[in-house]
Amino acid sequence: MFEDIPVDVGVIYEGERIRKGNMQIELGGPKQPAKFEIVRGIPMDEVEDGKVNIIGPDLKDLPEGGNAPFGLLIEVAGEKFEEDLEGVTERRLHEYLNYIEGIMHLNQRYDIWVRISKKSFEKGLTSFEYVGKVLMRLFKSELPFIEKIQVTFVTDADKVKELLDKYMEVYNHRDAKARGMKDEDVDTFYGCTLCQSFAPSHVCVITPQRYSNCGSISWFDGRASAQVDPKGPIFAVPKGEVLDAEKGEFSGANEAVNNKSLGAVERVWMYTGFGYPHTSCGCFEAIAFYIPEVEGYGIVDRGYRGVSVNGLAFSTLADSTSGGRQVDGFHGLSIEYMRSPKFMSADGGWDRIVWLPKEIKERVKEFIPADVVDKLATEEEAKNIDELKEYLQKKDHPVVQRWTEEEAEEETEEAEGMETMGTMVPMSTATMSAGGFKIIFKNAKIHAEKVIIKRETSKKKRR
Repeated sequence: MFEDIPVDVGVIYEGERIRKGNMQIELGGPKQPAKFEIVRGIPMDEVEDGKVNIIGPDLKDLPEGGNAPFGLLIEVAGEKFEEDLEGVTERRLHEYLNYIEGIMHLNQRYDIWVRISKKSFEKGLTSFEYVGKVLMRLFKSELPFIEKIQVTFVTDADKVKELLDKYMEVYNHRDAKARGMKDEDVDTFYGCTLCQSFAPSHVCVITPQRYSNCGSISWFDGRASAQVDPKGPIFAVPKGEVLDAEKGEFSGANEAVNNKSLGAVERVWMYTGFGYPHTSCGCFEAIAFYIPEVEGYGIVDRGYRGVSVNGLAFSTLADSTSGGRQVDGFHGLSIEYMRSPKFMSADGGWDRIVWLPKEIKERVKEFIPADVVDKLATEEEAKNIDELKEYLQKKDHPVVQRWTEEEAEEETEEAEGMETMGTMVPMSTATMSAGGFKIIFKNAKIHAEKVIIKRETSKKKRR
């Protein structure tokens, strides 16, 4: 099937990492303001089956070790091909490109990031023609509803920008389709394991009100994919019993993530960043990260070039979030999920968000409650935690009320602690007496040989 391709093609190459020092060329990625990949269904007579178009320099003409603008357009036709299949067909690009020896593909849509290794280039992978041939053969062999296909690679910067502007409307149209539906309206969710080559324990659970983390697959996309390829990486998840409506825990989702992660993940809470948060692969569009100093979440997206308000860049926060783990306070998510009424709803929704990049705020502004939208800081209002605190207090952001509650709670704790030290606690355990300091750990995980539990009837309940 791939005898005429100069490198190997197979699933064993999925997950292959290509470091900067080993790359021949980088396509798209963080350095490029415009990049895209998209699948479009068009009339049968408009597809020249098997054709590969290249607009701009080919691989062999791009500078070694450099970075280039990149667009990838897949046009398909078939009697059974429907518009609903475009999104899930497009997501297969992540899988198929990573099958090719010496190609690393990350992310999706307008965030794609591709590297070609020096080793594969030296073996003869010097033209997009080869990549196009592999993609066309894989698409037609694995997705029988595709009868004709043509592929266009774009490395001309102006053309990439022109096409990206055009296809952003397509992405937005797809995203809007599931709005208005509720998780309560369906008895089936959908799961996706396409990213397990990079994050083996990650399982995306896609509901009408919670898009896939990558932002590429809606509930409708999941349904269409599961119908045409029920044994594929996107599959139906019977919702099952509602175990916790507020946090978004469903027995069917628990069973699915447990099975598909081979027991690594046993439970998932869909609408919170704590407890059993949804796992994150590495393709998420943005990260919600908890800021303990203000009892709220910040959000930073993949395209933001600066450091976030806590002094960390997206890449650093992504290391703490990705890998298919459940990490308290770090939550990978899509831009579309921010438009959902279920967005972090168990944690307080938008009332709990305190900072995000201005560009993202503008994109989702109409979905932010009117009484809080002007209270959310961006990089223009707050560049560090001190400035953020000052801004939130000035705007009377809803999280400020939590600070008052916390102070009252700490005063209660201090009073109880003083009484305990004087009457019940042996001096050998009264570490707070050493040096006269009191140490309070916030959001820390502590291993202790002994735990003392006291009833706290006077404290307010916190999430």
